[in-house]
Amino acid sequence: MKRSFVLLGCVAGFSLALKTGAAQFKFSNQTLTVPDGFEVELVAASPLVDRPIYGSFDEQGRFYVVDSSGSNDKPDKQLQDKPHRVVRLEDTDGDGKFDQTIVFADKMMFPEGCLWYDGSVYVSAPPSIWKLTDANNDGVADVREEWHQGKTLTGCANDLHGPFLGPDGWIYWCKGAFASQTYERPGQKPFVSRAAHIFRTRPDHTGLEPVLTGGMDNPVGVAFTAGGERILCGTFFKTDEPGKRDGLIHAIYGGVYGKINDVTDSHKKTGDLMPIMTHMGAAAPCSVIRYESRVFGNEYQDNLFVCYFNLHKISRHVLEPDGATLKTRDSDFVTSDNPDFHPTDVIEDADGSLLVIDTGGWYKLCCPTSQLPKPDVLGAIYRIRRIGGPKFNDPRGLRLAWEKMKSAELVDLLGDERTAVRKRATHELGKSGQKAADALVGSLQHSSSAEMRRNTIWALTQIDAPAARKAVRAALEDKDESVREVTLHSVSLWRDAGAEKQLLAILQTPNPQLQRVAAEALGRIGNKSLVPALLKVSAEKHDRVLEHSLIYALIEIADPIGTAPGLAAASPSEKRAALIALDQMEDGGLTADKVAPLLGSTDPLLRQTASWVASHHPDWGGALAGFFEDRLNGKSLTETDCSELQHQLAQFARAPEIQSLIAKSSQGPAAGMAKRRLLLGAMAEAGLKETPR
Repeated sequence: MKRSFVLLGCVAGFSLALKTGAAQFKFSNQTLTVPDGFEVELVAASPLVDRPIYGSFDEQGRFYVVDSSGSNDKPDKQLQDKPHRVVRLEDTDGDGKFDQTIVFADKMMFPEGCLWYDGSVYVSAPPSIWKLTDANNDGVADVREEWHQGKTLTGCANDLHGPFLGPDGWIYWCKGAFASQTYERPGQKPFVSRAAHIFRTRPDHTGLEPVLTGGMDNPVGVAFTAGGERILCGTFFKTDEPGKRDGLIHAIYGGVYGKINDVTDSHKKTGDLMPIMTHMGAAAPCSVIRYESRVFGNEYQDNLFVCYFNLHKISRHVLEPDGATLKTRDSDFVTSDNPDFHPTDVIEDADGSLLVIDTGGWYKLCCPTSQLPKPDVLGAIYRIRRIGGPKFNDPRGLRLAWEKMKSAELVDLLGDERTAVRKRATHELGKSGQKAADALVGSLQHSSSAEMRRNTIWALTQIDAPAARKAVRAALEDKDESVREVTLHSVSLWRDAGAEKQLLAILQTPNPQLQRVAAEALGRIGNKSLVPALLKVSAEKHDRVLEHSLIYALIEIADPIGTAPGLAAASPSEKRAALIALDQMEDGGLTADKVAPLLGSTDPLLRQTASWVASHHPDWGGALAGFFEDRLNGKSLTETDCSELQHQLAQFARAPEIQSLIAKSSQGPAAGMAKRRLLLGAMAEAGLKETPR
């Protein structure tokens, strides 16, 4: 399917199953299975909410849920009718079940995301993200602002998902579909793209920039690791292999992901498409979160939970380092025996329990697995708890005097065991600005808790002040690698040139995770004097992800004079980095005569790289004709050489000079069987619509 949604029956009644390693809870329309030691209860259904999709808590524990009308009308009609709504659910007696509801906002376009942030609810409803505010505290949104204008609405309405709040205080969202969008950016060229993206801006909608590009149809959910890495779930990343359609990716800055697609042709690349972290087949993942609490046990903290709309389950993914990137160990966490169970969101509550939103059976629009819309099969919300897990008094910190707290008191809460309290304290300190900086600096210097120091960095990241940047720079020397990782992301976000010397030192460390983010930061800073250091590190052989960040930094700095010496380097890896960077940067000045010799290199990596670069320059056909003629007449072409040469000729088969070369070389007694087979293969592979004269 091209988006995501939920489902389920309604009646409570559950019972523990007698199955080894798993517990089953029976409801009127299904059985939900969870790992042993967990329990499931129904906490909301109709009439409180009918077809819930996504939800978000405010500081008071009120739960805002976007609720579908059940319509599968075409998107343009839904935009006109606006049949959907946002409801606010409350648990007034504290038993964990919602017992009160109010329509917070009606007349909504198809809602595909929900975020409570700083007093307002942000809802993506293509083509826009709306900021909904209850100004008079009556439970109903009376102020509606069009916070973001995407301006496109395609036939599947998968143009927009989110938004999501990053730990850095920026707001992220996903662009799907392949309609062209244009964004004006002060002091820069307009950003124009048909591709899929993760975008981010500050909360005031300034500073818009893409952080990821893709040829996939539908990027849907974004989560953030404790170190600040982005994890994206989405659909149609890879369609040419069974079992590899949808998945999770480690969303590296500047990366181009997804299936091969002409929508990415105009975007800077560092080689072939970036790798997918976790393949999951046609699962239609629609929400991903990182579990932050310790209530489920230490082994669950920082795990990912993902909703699989098509597979009727919630999966658990344990993140592990894998060179400069991450990999996952995967298992089922919640499964249903009901084909109408369609989970669309999973949310961590303040007490450490998980809420699972099931949208019901209504969704059909552009979903190949939903053969029949069932708007009468309503959805529900479930809560999953750890049996015997620790309980917090005042899990949201509602008894704390937030309005009267001084900065030092807020800083003390950055290490609180309650997740909601830590997050609120981080936000309040960020809003306090310069006056909170001194207290935050003291926390960095004296706290023994790595988690507290990470949260301190995130709070400082949200403060626009020289003292904040100086304090963050100092944390680049922290003894804990996770703190240094967060600090690198902060430095990168701010393009803090004052950290250059420390970044160069980290670039030389043996930790590929830190090297990668240091390279990212150096590229964003953009100082041309940094190019030799990046080339030097590129000389070593790295995994695809670290290699990407090094090359992308060279592309962003865009110094062709400083990068060109890499073409003469002894290291094939450094030559590759320079070759790709010069090809992709603005005014790189790369010419056919510099690439042609490498097309016949004895090093497979350089041959592949040269071929990849040449493929972007169909106008080079004439300049390369002499090289290809020499190669065709070579006496010692191996089977691999022939295959590569065939592919290279096919890439340039639109050039008249190459067409003449193929025609001439395939005739006469000098053209042996092997050469003719190679040339006929090039003709076939070229796929020209008209046969050349």
